[in-house]
Amino acid sequence: MDLSSRLARLDAKVGDGLEAVLRRHHVRRLRRLGWSDALGVPAEPAWWSPRVPVRSGNAFDVLVDGAAALPAIEEAVRGARDHVHIAGWHSSPDFQLSRGPAAPRLRDLLAEVAERVPVRVLLWAGPPLPVFEPTRTMARAAREGFTRGSKVECVLDRRERTLHCHHEKIVIVDGEVAFVGGIDLTALQGDRHDEDRHPPRDPLGWHDVAVRLAGPAVVDVARHFVQRWNDVTGDQLPEPAPPPPPSEAPQGVEVQVLRTVPEGIYGFSPHGEFTILSAYLQALSSAQDYIYLENQFLWSPEIVDVLCDKLERPPREEFRVLLLLPARPNNGADTTRGQLARLLEADGDAGRLLATTISAHDESTSAPVYVHAKVGIVDDRWLTVGSANLNEHSLFNDTEMNVLTCDRELARSTRLRLWSEHTEQPVQAVDGDPHTVIDAVWRPIAEEQARRHRDDLPPTHRLRLLEHVSRRADRLQGPLRGLLVDG
Repeated sequence: MDLSSRLARLDAKVGDGLEAVLRRHHVRRLRRLGWSDALGVPAEPAWWSPRVPVRSGNAFDVLVDGAAALPAIEEAVRGARDHVHIAGWHSSPDFQLSRGPAAPRLRDLLAEVAERVPVRVLLWAGPPLPVFEPTRTMARAAREGFTRGSKVECVLDRRERTLHCHHEKIVIVDGEVAFVGGIDLTALQGDRHDEDRHPPRDPLGWHDVAVRLAGPAVVDVARHFVQRWNDVTGDQLPEPAPPPPPSEAPQGVEVQVLRTVPEGIYGFSPHGEFTILSAYLQALSSAQDYIYLENQFLWSPEIVDVLCDKLERPPREEFRVLLLLPARPNNGADTTRGQLARLLEADGDAGRLLATTISAHDESTSAPVYVHAKVGIVDDRWLTVGSANLNEHSLFNDTEMNVLTCDRELARSTRLRLWSEHTEQPVQAVDGDPHTVIDAVWRPIAEEQARRHRDDLPPTHRLRLLEHVSRRADRLQGPLRGLLVDG
């Protein structure tokens, strides 16, 4: 055995050991908090989260990419009659929700609305040390930009776990409409205002997804904002009331609102909440036909454990796992690739796993597209969209929000829209058995583009295999980070 093989084996062995320590730590931590069930795998297929109310009678609109989501947010905010509440990782006063010569800056839009209704903005205060953005200086500048000369209230939340953040992205208008997803109202680190055809953009294209929610489930989004706002400011905003089902969707969709809230941060949740983790593990364990994940990161050993088990012991011959991840995540690339190495080992040569990414191209230009969406779809019967990445940060330590539905038609139609966008095919071309579409549409395109990339030829399609996925990869960064900062 040569030296590189020995080092690869040692790397994998040490990574396995660190991940085992991290898993045991999570088990002890959640047992202490009364959340042991969040790591449980159901004996029978189960789809709804057991600790969260299921709200009926909702409108649930999936908004794919910023060009669809951001103008919808602007329209809702502009029409506010009672209040506007925004919570996010970071928001920029000069960000524009729509494009064009008359498009207002976010600061000006909110200031105009604040002349007639309360507008409250709750942002993360940034890390204690300026090791990554947004720094505390940037956060303070944003607060000043929103509040200077306006009636907008903007508060910075410093109550986070070490090296973690407030990461949810939510907008609530009048307690009747809520937007929940992965889209930050800022151009920091990339332009969120991309469209489904993803033309080459400077500096970076951006694929993301949000949900516009109307109806009774909005109360759970609104309550989360009120709880955080009251805890941070000492205000006493009243408990939100559930709105009625919208008239355009009286039967509506059943919805759960899921959260990550780490323990010991807020008085309203001293033992925390880990329903996003629980929901993912339960649904992935229950999968029978396919699992489709769009995510910025794939670090979580618990999530990868379930995926490996499904690949090693597939529930049926046609079972598939399809991943869409960024080619170069802004951190943790080696950790994601290391977990993908585990998945490749579990798959062997069965061809049940396909890991892909996307880029932008035209006749003369090629540019990256950053996959920032956080979407999970299982068996055309389970759909979640939100802010949570599949890593320790989002599942255990940051504040996060996802929405979940088990509406079969909505899960299926969302899958078809996303698969049509990424494969550049009409919906009819991806409207078949999922395993057939993955094998006959996704895989040939991705492999052909990977060959062109290796041969230094220009791309002819935005989809390709995820680069640098191999059976030998560094798996240490994620477990080490988890052990050091997940106290």
